[in-house]
Amino acid sequence: MNQRAKEGIEQFLQALSVDTKAPELEKTPARVTELFEELFSGIGCETRELWGDIFPTEYKGLVAVTNIPFYSMCEHHLMPFFGTVDVIYQPHNGCVAGLSKFNDVITVLSRKPQLQERLTQEIANAIIHDLQAEGVLVRVKAIQLCMLMKGTLPQGSQVITMESRGVLSEMGTLRDEALAMLGGADV
Repeated sequence: MNQRAKEGIEQFLQALSVDTKAPELEKTPARVTELFEELFSGIGCETRELWGDIFPTEYKGLVAVTNIPFYSMCEHHLMPFFGTVDVIYQPHNGCVAGLSKFNDVITVLSRKPQLQERLTQEIANAIIHDLQAEGVLVRVKAIQLCMLMKGTLPQGSQVITMESRGVLSEMGTLRDEALAMLGGADV
């Protein structure tokens, strides 16, 4: 456990007049430190090794992996945002990645303080660069807890961000197909 972080959390709570010596709170700095170590475990991690083997196939169509759950932390308020990621990509020369690996990559990329927009970009960039995909379209649908708690968004609202690269960033048949896979007007 990061002792400096634990002491910082304890000092923060004490600055807010929280009695960190109270029996029910004396373990709180350690618990919070452990939680944040997990939530920020993606800092400095590279995604390239996470993909494992790339499989050659004759497949030339689009591949979609949808409703991949994630959670992350807003860098502005250190409050969670969480939801799902949808990915559609055009493999390079028919070479596809193991579908379970998308979850691994998204988990690592989401485990750091950031903006939802940046997370969306990082997922798209990882797929284009790591897999050398011909194109990618990423949609992130999230509930921003900081906005709900502050009352700037009504309960049940979601923030949707999208990024596209390569052949899926160009208007035309492939992009239209990708958007239709995501539900057309629900993008």
